[in-house]
Amino acid sequence: MLGVIMTAFEELLLKTKEIITLGSLGGVAQWDLETYMPPRGIGLRSEQLGVLSQIVHRMSTDSERGKLISAAEKEKGNLEYVDQREIYLTRKWYDESTKVPEKLVAALAKQRAIAVDTWKKAKAAKDWKMFEPELQKTVELSIERAEVLKEVKGTSTIYDTLIDDFERGMTADEISRVFKELRDGLVPLTQKCADATTGLDTSFLKRKVPIEIQRKLATDLCTLVGYDTTTDKAGGRIDEVEHPFTIGKYDDVRITIKYHEDNFSSAVTTILHEAGHALYNQNLDPEFKYRAIGSSSSSGIHESQSRFIENMIGRSIEFWEYYFPKLNSTTNNVLSDIKMEQFVKGLNLVTPSKIRVEADEVTYSLHVIIRFEIERELLAGKIEVSELPEVWNQKYEEYLGIKINDDSEGVLQDIHWSYGYFGYFPSYALGNVFDGMWYDKLNTDIPGWQSALATGDILPPIKWMADNIHKMSDLYDPIDLAKRVTGKELTAKPFLEYLENKYSNLFGF
Repeated sequence: MLGVIMTAFEELLLKTKEIITLGSLGGVAQWDLETYMPPRGIGLRSEQLGVLSQIVHRMSTDSERGKLISAAEKEKGNLEYVDQREIYLTRKWYDESTKVPEKLVAALAKQRAIAVDTWKKAKAAKDWKMFEPELQKTVELSIERAEVLKEVKGTSTIYDTLIDDFERGMTADEISRVFKELRDGLVPLTQKCADATTGLDTSFLKRKVPIEIQRKLATDLCTLVGYDTTTDKAGGRIDEVEHPFTIGKYDDVRITIKYHEDNFSSAVTTILHEAGHALYNQNLDPEFKYRAIGSSSSSGIHESQSRFIENMIGRSIEFWEYYFPKLNSTTNNVLSDIKMEQFVKGLNLVTPSKIRVEADEVTYSLHVIIRFEIERELLAGKIEVSELPEVWNQKYEEYLGIKINDDSEGVLQDIHWSYGYFGYFPSYALGNVFDGMWYDKLNTDIPGWQSALATGDILPPIKWMADNIHKMSDLYDPIDLAKRVTGKELTAKPFLEYLENKYSNLFGF
C-alpha cells in the first residue's frame, strides 16, 4: 500500500513532537539535580544538561524544520485558528532559536547548573561573595542572549526582551503602570491592616509539628484540591528541596516543598501554591501534548493559578470552617486550644517581612515590585552585580521598613537569578492581578462558590479554572486570555477590591 502523503504542517507536528519529548528530559534531570543527586554529581550533570540543550537546540534550528514552517505558513489559509496559532508559535520559537548561537545555549545551560549549586552553598553560608562571580557570569550570558534576540522579538530594551520570555507581548512600561496601581492601593491597605492587628497573638503558628506529620498533611491537601500523588493513576509526587518549585506537564508533574518543624503553616500554604501550578500543567488540553500550543499562556497566568488556590481558597475563612478540624486531627491536636477564627486571622496576618515566599497576601506584591525595579536597573546598566546586596537592603527598608541582617534573608533568598530567570519576578505580582480578574468573573459564573468551601465543596472553582484557563493552553497571549475570559483590560482594581473586602471583614476596619 502506498504511504500517506503528509502536508507540510503534519510533518512539522512530527518534528515538534520529537523536540518536545527530548526536551522534557531536561526537566527531569533538573528535578533530580535539586532532589536526589549526590553532591559530586554536579559537574557531570552540568555537562549532561549542556549537551542535551545543544541537541534540542540543533533540532529546533534545523534548516529543514525552517523550510517546513515556511511551507506550513502557505497552508495557513486552509487551517483552523488552533493550527494557525501552532504555526505562529513554532515560527516564533524557530526564529528565536536560530538567532541564539549553539555555544551560547550550551554555556547558559552549563552556567545555570553551576550557579544553582553555588547559590545553595552561598545561601547556607550567608555569603554573598561566594555567589557574586557566578551571578556575574549568568548576567553577562543573559544580556548576550537578549542582545541577540531583541530584533526578532521586536523589543526595544534588554529587559523587555527577557520579560517576553515569560509574559509574551508585555513590556516593562506596561508592568510599571499596573504595579503603580498596585502599590498605590497596597501601601494604605497595609497600614490599615497593621493598625487593626496590633497585638494579635500568632505564636501558635510556630508550634512544632514533626516533619513526618507535615508530609501527611501535604499529601491530604493535594488530594483535596485534586492533585493525585497516591493512587495507581497518580501523575504527581511531592519531594523536598531548598526552594519549592513545580516541574513537568500532563502525565508527570512533580512538586517540591521545604518543611520547617516550627512553621507548619508554611507547609500548608506552600503545598497549596505548588499544587495550583501542578493542576494547571496537568489540565492543559491533552490534544496539544506534543505541540507548541501545549503549554501555559504565561508565567503570570501560571502564578494566578497557584496563588488562587493558596490564597483565595486556602486562606479563606470558609475553607478553614471545613478543614480546621482535619488539621487538628492530623497534627495530634496541636491547635486544640485555638479557635478557627483565631487561626485564620493568624494565617492572614499582614505584617512587613523579609522573605517573599512567606509574605502575606497584601504585602507580597511589594516584594515583587522591589525585584522588578532592581532587575530593570541592573539590566539597564544602572547598577552593578556587586551592588545588589546594598540596593536590595535599601529598597526593603524604603518599601517595607525592614532591616536585612544577612544576605541569606536578603539578596540570596530566591533561586531565580541563579537560573538566569531575569524578567520572571514580575509574573508573581501579575498573577495577583489576574486573580482579581478571575475572582470577579467566577463570582458571576458560580455565585456562592466561596460559601460552598465550608462544606468541603472545593472542586467547582478549580474546575472553572480548568475549563476557562488550563484547557486554553497557549492559544492566547496573557493579556488576550484575560480579556477573553473576563471581557476586561488588564487592571489591578479587582484584586485591590478583593483585598479590601476580605481584610476589612476579617479584621473589622
